[in-house]
Amino acid sequence: MMSTPVWIFIVIIALILGLVGGFFGARKYMESYLQKNPPINEQMLRQMMLQMGQKPSEKKLNQMMTSMKANYGKKK
Repeated sequence: MMSTPVWIFIVIIALILGLVGGFFGARKYMESYLQKNPPINEQMLRQMMLQMGQKPSEKKLNQMMTSMKANYGKKK
């Protein structure tokens, strides 16, 4: 039979591997989720501009959305 210190070592190694694997798995999942569902869309942008006192034109909204998408692509 294996001694107690060997079992403790195995449990600690399994815990560390589980934490590392869980972290990278969750990170990958969140990156793909945010890529499929961006946090800001045109309607939200329009509301923010109205709250700031600006009248949002379609041209300005399209420019801002294009800029945000380009910046998101650069971060990766």
